[in-house]
Amino acid sequence: MAGNIHEITDDSFEQEVLKSTTPVLVDFWATWCGPCRSLAPTVEAVANDHVGKVKVCKVDVDHNPNQAAQYGVRSIPTLILFNSGKIVGQLVGNVSKQMIEDLFKKSA
Repeated sequence: MAGNIHEITDDSFEQEVLKSTTPVLVDFWATWCGPCRSLAPTVEAVANDHVGKVKVCKVDVDHNPNQAAQYGVRSIPTLILFNSGKIVGQLVGNVSKQMIEDLFKKSA
């Protein structure tokens, strides 16, 4: 994982996401997913641009299916923005950096 992106698991999800004091963007993905791999540089750029403002995490749905199931992730990549433990926005697919930036603005 890139320096500003945190790889999290079902076990660390609550601590890393739900109890975070800053907003958290969670990227639900899988290694075999082409659109997920295409989105990765965009997610990394967003993480680098928002250091200290938004925490960016990735969850591999193949190895950590519980959180994906709990939050109704049916397609990957899915990005879910959490703030104070609650979902404040969601994007599905290989979205643009601008779409992610707009998600941050709408949920601020």
